[in-house]
This record gives sequence, C-alpha cells and structure tokens, in this order.
Amino acid sequence: MKALLTNYHQSPRKVRLVADLIRGKTVPQARTALSFLLQKSSDAFGKLLESAVANARNSGISAEELMVKSVSVDKGAVMRRPRPFGRGRSGTLRKTQSIIRIELAPYSAKATKGKPARKTKSPATGHKLQATG
Repeated sequence: MKALLTNYHQSPRKVRLVADLIRGKTVPQARTALSFLLQKSSDAFGKLLESAVANARNSGISAEELMVKSVSVDKGAVMRRPRPFGRGRSGTLRKTQSIIRIELAPYSAKATKGKPARKTKSPATGHKLQATG
C-alpha cells in the first residue's frame, strides 16, 4: 500500500525531519505523532498517510494492522525567482519542492514482541556470547 505526493512546496531537508519521526511506527502511533507536531509538513504527511490507509482498506486490510514500512523524501522541481541584490546586481532564489513517498506494510504484534535472543560464539575466543535483538 503506497501513496505519493509530488511537488510539495517545502524543501526536502525540512520535510525529512517529519519523515524520520513516523518511519517504523504503526499507523495509530504515526497519526498521534503527526497531530501534535508543529511543522508545516505534518498536515501534508497526515493526508498522505490517510491516502495510503485508504489504498490499504481497498485491499481489505484495516489501519490497526499496518505500520509505516518506508518513507522517502526526494528533491522535486526547482522554482527560480529573480531577485534584486545590492549594487544593481540581480540573482535567483531557488525554491526547491519535495516528492514524498509512503509505503505501509502489515505487521503482527506477536512476531515483533517475543523474539528470543540468538546465541553465537566469538570467533577469537570461542566463548558463547549473548546477542540482543
């Protein structure tokens, strides 16, 4: 379940700050996080997330079973605006737009909570090590 937003009028650097906050969260957690953010792009992310959830609902998957698998923010079109500078010179202001992609995937709560730790041996000493995660 994917959703795409093209030519969003904000720089990718600012939009990536919000993208990093919702990446890997469940859909209800991402909705809650976006509702309390003060950044301008949080509203656009909220609408895009709802669009991806609607695409999933058409496939028969409910929003509570989904998580944000990946979020990517890329550089879009660049608007160039002329601007006068000092001493009679002129230059251009470059206003970069963003392309935002969200991909949702189903998850199971049982698979993520109770994973047993793997035991491995150290290659140098041969002692057993307890690996986490």
